[in-house]
Amino acid sequence: MIATILLSIGIVFLAELGDKSQLMALTFALRYRWWVVLAGIATATALVHIISVAVGHFLGAALPTTAIALVAALMFLGVGLWTLRENLTEDDGDEPKPPRSSKAPYFVVLSAFLLAELGDRTMFATAALATDNNWFAVWLGSTLGMVAADALAIVVGIVVGKHLPERAIGIAAGLLFLYFGSATLLATVLPGLGLLAGAALAVLVPAAAGAFLLARRTRRRPQPELVENVN
Repeated sequence: MIATILLSIGIVFLAELGDKSQLMALTFALRYRWWVVLAGIATATALVHIISVAVGHFLGAALPTTAIALVAALMFLGVGLWTLRENLTEDDGDEPKPPRSSKAPYFVVLSAFLLAELGDRTMFATAALATDNNWFAVWLGSTLGMVAADALAIVVGIVVGKHLPERAIGIAAGLLFLYFGSATLLATVLPGLGLLAGAALAVLVPAAAGAFLLARRTRRRPQPELVENVN
């Protein structure tokens, strides 16, 4: 059983290195408290992997992966727009802001990871391991492996977050989610597009949003002539 746990940890940990889930974890860590992000990731991972080990390799045919991917893409786009809107409304004055609840971020992280991991390669790898090994050992090891990989990304997010202003972090997080959403949507709607072409087209959405933010910031900045007249 110990050998199966270690095998599952190693396979899932290596599979998650550089995967979108690490980028998501880093992005969430830039915006929310690390323990909220880790709790959401752990819960989503445990749920997804218990499904995969329970149903085994038959799960791939049972899940509507295209529909799940579309919902995930729309959710990423929604979270990105919500994050950008939240930061755009934080320009006015120095009024004290009420502390943010940890409940909403927890459910945002939980939902995002749950949708992103359903039908992902890690889920099918876990299902394949469970067909020939102890299901509980596979579930425990795969969950620990994924949480460990995403915890590394959270650490990076915490370190980066200490050196950047909160508003810049929020805008960067929003733009990243727009990219995740557009990339997932393109890969689902146009599966034959290709990885490089899809990635290049997906950049257009956050690029357009960034250009809009820059133009908006420039319009709201007081002109030198107006400042002199006021003085």
